[in-house]
Amino acid sequence: MPELLQPEARPYFVWSSEMTVAEFHAVLRSPDLDLRAYWMATLLREANTRDVWLFVQPEEIRLLWPKLIRHLGRTRSRWAFLLGLPAPQWPPVHAQ
Repeated sequence: MPELLQPEARPYFVWSSEMTVAEFHAVLRSPDLDLRAYWMATLLREANTRDVWLFVQPEEIRLLWPKLIRHLGRTRSRWAFLLGLPAPQWPPVHAQ
């Protein structure tokens, strides 16, 4: 975990990119909500749960939840439970 506090370090959970911790923090603050949701979901899927809180707060996850759930894969139910949210139905039921 101490490495995740260093801006120039490479986060272990962003294995598909050369992104640094500083760059990861920046993308999590992007005004593009879809981009932010994609990278936040990467954090939620790939990082150890205790490390998630170094980057986001529960309320930030709740706010992006509708955009996040499509990227969470098998971790959807776990995060819904941890955040006190209803378990999402996947795939979603679309109104006809």
